[in-house]
Amino acid sequence: MQVISFIASYGAWSWIVAGLVLLALELVVPGGFLVWMGIAGIVTGLMLFFQPISWPLQWLLFGGLSLIAIFVWVRWSRTRPPDSDHPQLNQRAESLLGQVLVLQGPLVGGFGRAAVGDSVWRVSGPDLPAGARVRVTGSNGPVLTVAPVEQAS
Repeated sequence: MQVISFIASYGAWSWIVAGLVLLALELVVPGGFLVWMGIAGIVTGLMLFFQPISWPLQWLLFGGLSLIAIFVWVRWSRTRPPDSDHPQLNQRAESLLGQVLVLQGPLVGGFGRAAVGDSVWRVSGPDLPAGARVRVTGSNGPVLTVAPVEQAS
C-alpha cells in the first residue's frame, strides 16, 4: 500500500522518476526490456500532467504501454538484418560456397580432404581421384559438400 500512497501523493512525478530509474537500471542489467518499461513510465507520467486518472488505470496504462513497446521492439529487432562489415564472420563454411577447390587426396567412401587457402578441410561428395577440382555446394557443420567441376575441353 505504500507504493499506491506514494503514487497518489506525487502523481505524475512518481511515474517520471520510476521511468528514469528503470532507464538507469538498463545500464546495469542489459537486455533492452527495462528501456521500454522506463519509456512507458515516463509517457504515463506525462499523460497524467494533461489528464488525471485513477491509480488502477495508471498501472493498466503503464503495463499496456510496456507490453506494446516491448512487443514492437522484439518484432522489429528480429526482422532487422544485422549490420556488419563481415556478415559471414564465424560462418566460414558459408563463405566458401561456390569456390573451386583441389582435392588433397582421393575422395573415397564419400569423404576426403581439400585445400582451402593455407588449410585443409574435410569434404564429402562422390568418389573422385586426388587432384580433382571440386566446387563447394554446401556444408554440414565443418564438412564441406562438394561436386566435381566439369573439365572444359
